[in-house]
Amino acid sequence: MADDSRSPDNTPRVVYEGRWQRMVVRGTWEYSERTHPGGLAAIIIAVTPEDRVLFVEQFRVPLQARTIEMPAGLVGDIHAGESIEQSAIRELEEETGWTAERAEVLMTGPTSSGASSEKIAFVRATGLRKVGAGGGDGSEDITVHEVPRTQAAAWLAGKLREGYELDAKLWAGLWMIDHNLDGTPREPR
Repeated sequence: MADDSRSPDNTPRVVYEGRWQRMVVRGTWEYSERTHPGGLAAIIIAVTPEDRVLFVEQFRVPLQARTIEMPAGLVGDIHAGESIEQSAIRELEEETGWTAERAEVLMTGPTSSGASSEKIAFVRATGLRKVGAGGGDGSEDITVHEVPRTQAAAWLAGKLREGYELDAKLWAGLWMIDHNLDGTPREPR
Protein backbone atom coordinates (compact mmCIF):
# COMPACT_ATOMS: atom_id res chain seq x y z
CA MET A 1 0.00 0.00 0.00
CA ALA A 2 1.14 3.54 -0.68
CA ASP A 3 1.91 5.80 2.25
CA ASP A 4 -0.87 8.37 2.21
CA SER A 5 -0.37 9.66 5.75
CA ARG A 6 -0.03 13.19 4.36
CA SER A 7 -3.07 13.06 2.09
CA PRO A 8 -5.87 15.57 2.69
CA ASP A 9 -8.30 12.77 3.59
CA ASN A 10 -6.26 11.18 6.37
CA THR A 11 -9.07 11.21 8.93
CA PRO A 12 -9.55 7.78 10.49
CA ARG A 13 -12.92 6.18 9.85
CA VAL A 14 -14.15 3.32 12.08
CA VAL A 15 -15.89 0.74 9.88
CA TYR A 16 -16.50 -1.83 12.62
CA GLU A 17 -16.15 -1.85 16.40
CA GLY A 18 -16.42 -4.86 18.67
CA ARG A 19 -15.69 -5.42 22.33
CA TRP A 20 -11.89 -5.72 21.99
CA GLN A 21 -11.04 -4.46 18.48
CA ARG A 22 -12.17 -2.06 15.82
CA MET A 23 -11.40 -1.87 12.12
CA VAL A 24 -10.21 1.51 10.88
CA VAL A 25 -9.72 2.97 7.41
CA ARG A 26 -7.30 5.88 7.07
CA GLY A 27 -6.80 6.90 3.45
CA THR A 28 -6.03 3.63 1.64
CA TRP A 29 -4.90 1.82 4.82
CA GLU A 30 -7.13 -0.68 6.61
CA TYR A 31 -6.03 -1.84 10.07
CA SER A 32 -7.27 -2.94 13.46
CA GLU A 33 -6.96 -1.19 16.79
CA ARG A 34 -7.40 -2.57 20.30
CA THR A 35 -10.29 -0.85 22.08
CA HIS A 36 -9.06 -1.25 25.66
CA PRO A 37 -7.04 1.66 27.09
CA GLY A 38 -3.48 1.64 25.82
CA GLY A 39 -4.04 -1.09 23.22
CA LEU A 40 -1.21 -3.07 24.77
CA ALA A 41 -0.64 -6.76 25.40
CA ALA A 42 2.10 -8.44 27.46
CA ILE A 43 4.01 -11.59 26.58
CA ILE A 44 5.53 -13.17 29.65
CA ILE A 45 8.95 -14.80 29.60
CA ALA A 46 8.91 -17.16 32.57
CA VAL A 47 11.39 -19.81 33.70
CA THR A 48 10.62 -21.93 36.76
CA PRO A 49 13.15 -22.54 39.57
CA GLU A 50 13.68 -25.97 37.94
CA ASP A 51 14.91 -24.17 34.76
CA ARG A 52 11.78 -24.95 32.74
CA VAL A 53 10.27 -22.47 30.28
CA LEU A 54 6.51 -21.99 30.54
CA PHE A 55 4.53 -22.28 27.32
CA VAL A 56 0.77 -22.38 26.77
CA GLU A 57 -1.18 -24.31 24.18
CA GLN A 58 -4.65 -23.28 23.10
CA PHE A 59 -7.03 -23.25 20.16
CA ARG A 60 -7.04 -19.87 18.40
CA VAL A 61 -10.21 -19.13 16.45
CA PRO A 62 -8.64 -16.76 13.84
CA LEU A 63 -6.19 -19.51 12.83
CA GLN A 64 -8.62 -22.43 13.35
CA ALA A 65 -5.68 -24.27 14.88
CA ARG A 66 -3.94 -25.04 18.14
CA THR A 67 -1.03 -22.75 18.94
CA ILE A 68 2.00 -22.75 21.20
CA GLU A 69 2.73 -19.39 22.79
CA MET A 70 4.34 -17.87 25.83
CA PRO A 71 1.75 -16.79 28.40
CA ALA A 72 0.26 -13.45 27.35
CA GLY A 73 -2.69 -11.15 27.83
CA LEU A 74 -4.14 -7.70 27.43
CA VAL A 75 -2.91 -4.99 29.77
CA GLY A 76 -5.68 -3.32 31.76
CA ASP A 77 -8.52 -5.36 30.26
CA ILE A 78 -9.81 -6.39 33.69
CA HIS A 79 -8.55 -3.68 36.05
CA ALA A 80 -8.38 -0.17 34.60
CA GLY A 81 -5.07 1.48 35.36
CA GLU A 82 -3.32 -1.84 35.94
CA SER A 83 0.39 -1.61 35.13
CA ILE A 84 2.07 -3.81 32.54
CA GLU A 85 3.87 -5.62 35.34
CA GLN A 86 0.68 -6.23 37.34
CA SER A 87 -1.14 -7.47 34.24
CA ALA A 88 1.74 -9.79 33.36
CA ILE A 89 1.79 -11.40 36.82
CA ARG A 90 -2.01 -11.75 36.80
CA GLU A 91 -2.03 -13.35 33.33
CA LEU A 92 0.89 -15.65 34.20
CA GLU A 93 -0.98 -16.98 37.23
CA GLU A 94 -4.31 -17.28 35.40
CA GLU A 95 -2.85 -19.12 32.41
CA THR A 96 -0.11 -21.26 34.01
CA GLY A 97 -0.76 -21.49 37.75
CA TRP A 98 2.61 -19.86 38.47
CA THR A 99 3.03 -16.44 40.06
CA ALA A 100 6.08 -14.18 40.10
CA GLU A 101 7.74 -12.00 42.72
CA ARG A 102 8.89 -9.57 40.06
CA ALA A 103 8.03 -8.57 36.51
CA GLU A 104 10.35 -6.46 34.39
CA VAL A 105 9.33 -4.83 31.11
CA LEU A 106 12.14 -5.50 28.64
CA MET A 107 10.76 -3.71 25.58
CA THR A 108 7.54 -2.66 23.90
CA GLY A 109 6.91 -2.70 20.16
CA PRO A 110 4.33 -3.35 17.44
CA THR A 111 3.05 -6.87 16.79
CA SER A 112 2.12 -6.42 13.13
CA SER A 113 2.75 -2.82 12.11
CA GLY A 114 1.15 -3.21 8.68
CA ALA A 115 -2.12 -4.60 10.01
CA SER A 116 -2.63 -3.39 13.57
CA SER A 117 -1.79 -0.57 15.96
CA GLU A 118 -1.44 -3.12 18.80
CA LYS A 119 1.81 -3.12 20.73
CA ILE A 120 3.20 -5.88 22.89
CA ALA A 121 5.48 -5.67 25.88
CA PHE A 122 7.99 -8.43 26.51
CA VAL A 123 7.99 -8.96 30.27
CA ARG A 124 10.48 -11.09 32.18
CA ALA A 125 8.88 -12.73 35.23
CA THR A 126 11.24 -13.88 37.98
CA GLY A 127 10.93 -15.39 41.43
CA LEU A 128 8.36 -17.91 40.22
CA ARG A 129 6.38 -20.18 42.51
CA LYS A 130 3.52 -22.57 41.76
CA VAL A 131 0.18 -21.43 43.25
CA GLY A 132 -2.48 -23.22 41.21
CA ALA A 133 -3.40 -25.34 38.23
CA GLY A 134 -3.56 -22.63 35.56
CA GLY A 135 -5.54 -23.33 32.42
CA GLY A 136 -7.00 -19.85 31.91
CA ASP A 137 -10.30 -18.32 32.90
CA GLY A 138 -13.74 -19.82 32.24
CA SER A 139 -13.63 -18.90 28.56
CA GLU A 140 -10.20 -20.47 27.89
CA ASP A 141 -8.95 -24.02 27.54
CA ILE A 142 -5.21 -23.71 28.06
CA THR A 143 -2.73 -26.54 28.38
CA VAL A 144 0.46 -25.60 30.21
CA HIS A 145 3.82 -26.98 29.08
CA GLU A 146 6.91 -26.78 31.28
CA VAL A 147 9.88 -27.49 29.02
CA PRO A 148 13.53 -27.71 30.12
CA ARG A 149 15.17 -24.46 28.97
CA THR A 150 18.02 -26.28 27.20
CA GLN A 151 15.49 -28.27 25.14
CA ALA A 152 12.94 -25.50 24.48
CA ALA A 153 13.94 -24.59 20.92
CA ALA A 154 14.03 -28.26 19.84
CA TRP A 155 10.67 -28.87 21.55
CA LEU A 156 9.16 -25.93 19.67
CA ALA A 157 10.57 -27.17 16.35
CA GLY A 158 8.96 -30.55 17.07
CA LYS A 159 5.59 -28.88 17.74
CA LEU A 160 5.92 -27.02 14.42
CA ARG A 161 6.50 -30.34 12.61
CA GLU A 162 3.41 -31.76 14.37
CA GLY A 163 1.30 -29.03 12.76
CA TYR A 164 0.91 -26.55 15.60
CA GLU A 165 0.91 -22.85 14.79
CA LEU A 166 3.79 -21.17 16.62
CA ASP A 167 3.98 -17.52 17.50
CA ALA A 168 7.21 -16.22 15.93
CA LYS A 169 7.82 -14.15 19.08
CA LEU A 170 8.64 -17.39 20.88
CA TRP A 171 12.19 -17.30 19.56
CA ALA A 172 12.65 -13.69 20.64
CA GLY A 173 11.41 -14.67 24.09
CA LEU A 174 13.84 -17.60 24.26
CA TRP A 175 16.70 -15.28 23.30
CA MET A 176 15.67 -12.80 26.02
CA ILE A 177 15.93 -15.51 28.69
CA ASP A 178 19.71 -15.48 28.36
CA HIS A 179 20.41 -12.02 26.89
CA ASN A 180 19.95 -8.35 27.58
CA LEU A 181 18.48 -6.31 24.71
CA ASP A 182 21.96 -5.12 23.71
CA GLY A 183 23.06 -8.74 23.17
CA THR A 184 25.19 -9.06 26.28
CA PRO A 185 24.71 -12.20 28.35
CA ARG A 186 22.16 -11.85 31.13
CA GLU A 187 23.21 -12.69 34.64
CA PRO A 188 20.69 -15.16 36.06
CA ARG A 189 18.86 -14.08 39.22
